[in-house]
Amino acid sequence: MIRRPVAWVTAIVLFAEAVGVAWVNWFMGVVVDRQDMSLAGLDPEVMATSSKVAGLVFGLWFALCGLTALRVALRDRAPAGLGRILLISAAVVHALLGAFAVGLVGWGAFAFMMAVLGLIVLIFMTYDRRDAAAGPGGDPADGGAAPVLSPPTSPSPPSPPAPSVS
Repeated sequence: MIRRPVAWVTAIVLFAEAVGVAWVNWFMGVVVDRQDMSLAGLDPEVMATSSKVAGLVFGLWFALCGLTALRVALRDRAPAGLGRILLISAAVVHALLGAFAVGLVGWGAFAFMMAVLGLIVLIFMTYDRRDAAAGPGGDPADGGAAPVLSPPTSPSPPSPPAPSVS
């Protein structure tokens, strides 16, 4: 099946993205701090600190999304609960960042964001409802367990019409 490798690749990409986002924001904070730059009179120290904190927060969030994808790969089950919400939010963020990246950075960044978005969506698409309904005895290769048929029943005779009251 393709779903485990997709989950592994998604986890690796999200971990790499977590490190990259944290590093870029930390670097920007250091640059702002050393250059003593300000924007419209804002305190440069506050700008540097907020950039570093944002880098750590977003890096941890991407790492948590990567852990969710790693858990999906290890357990070979669809994400549920908080993990599902995390991956959906990561998909939305990648769609929005991709839309902004076209104009600000270029088509390469857009292609990367769309590839990550595609990997996240593919995690959800490869784990369909039939696999979850199959239960422990179902064979995922054939799409789930065979349907349980109820024993045949004979049709009941029609009920007599109700007497009309005038």
